[in-house]
Amino acid sequence: MVEGKKSKKGLGLVPRLIIAITIGILVGMYCPSFVTSILITASDLFKEFLMFIIPLMIVAFVTMGIADLSQGAGKLLAFTAAISYASTLLAGSASYAVSSKFFPSFVNEGVVAKVASACDKVIDGYFSLTITPLLETTSAVVLAFVLGVCISAMRGKEIGDTLYNVIKDFSKIITKVLGRVIIPILPLYICGTFAKMTYQGTTFAIMSVLWKVFVIVILLHLIYLIVAFTFAGLMTKRNPITMMKNQIPGYLTAIGTQSSAATIPVNIKCAESNGISEEIRNFVVPLCANIHMAGSMITITCCVTATLLIYGMPHGFLTLFPFICVLGIALVASPGAPGGSIFTATPFFPIVGIPLASDIASLLQAMYIAQDSFGTACNVSGDNAISALVDMFYHKYIKKDKKS
Repeated sequence: MVEGKKSKKGLGLVPRLIIAITIGILVGMYCPSFVTSILITASDLFKEFLMFIIPLMIVAFVTMGIADLSQGAGKLLAFTAAISYASTLLAGSASYAVSSKFFPSFVNEGVVAKVASACDKVIDGYFSLTITPLLETTSAVVLAFVLGVCISAMRGKEIGDTLYNVIKDFSKIITKVLGRVIIPILPLYICGTFAKMTYQGTTFAIMSVLWKVFVIVILLHLIYLIVAFTFAGLMTKRNPITMMKNQIPGYLTAIGTQSSAATIPVNIKCAESNGISEEIRNFVVPLCANIHMAGSMITITCCVTATLLIYGMPHGFLTLFPFICVLGIALVASPGAPGGSIFTATPFFPIVGIPLASDIASLLQAMYIAQDSFGTACNVSGDNAISALVDMFYHKYIKKDKKS
């Protein structure tokens, strides 16, 4: 925000989504079918634009995420990245284990049957416009990985900064599109989805499941943080309870801002309170804000598992685990963009059998964003558990080697 300009306070994304869902339900229940069709038309047009932007977003953000990942201090970077990925992977796997155990108890045959019966009551928009993406999502992912790895390895050695700066500027353009177009119009997209589901008679069956999913997700976030800080405390001989107490300002800031980046200054202060050395906290906290996404992974895994159960789709561990493994890497693309994690995850929905341009995908996006702030808070809090482990590694192995 520029000094001297008045800040415009408006409704946050979550309140706008809640309003959009409410309007969609009311339209689907009480309005003539032509009103629902109008909403569906607008929703479908937005969906086409979103499908066009997603491959571009992947090229921009994943390339930058990988290219920037190599800018660090050798062994320290490798150790931090390895712990971050392992933490994200374990969080997603544990989330699936809990989801697959408890979700079937409230996603019963009645819910599945009601959702399946929606196919019998068809309602569509009045027209559609096909916008062909410049790249398929798989091609975009491969291109992003090739560019990111090559820039990271060759920059400053075999090539200059030109390509890096082009991708960086392109990333800023896509971030602007997300912030100024995608996110503001997203509530209309969700509104059309819920109007259609309500008209077909599935909304309340699904909503009866979602609030239980939300409760379990938040509990999993808290359990993850307890385990992470307990492990870090035991390994570094720090008091886990004190570490968690010192992390509260960072946790609450992340809930309020829904931004890992905005929480970095507060999180560095939390790390300082936990006795993390200055060189490590200044290195690890900003880095992990971009590469450590355990909270987001927990939320996405729970939402995907619940959605697969609701729609009667295969949901075994072998279905979800490749998705979790890929997402653990791809989510380095998500920070800095509004709703970044779920939009970064969207191109990988087909891994678990969810079509990209579908009501299931838009439902998943709404489910995630409704609890995004808690996922962000879990992400940044977990960063400081990692910073304690990296601090121990640094002083025990790297700094010791330098002195010798």
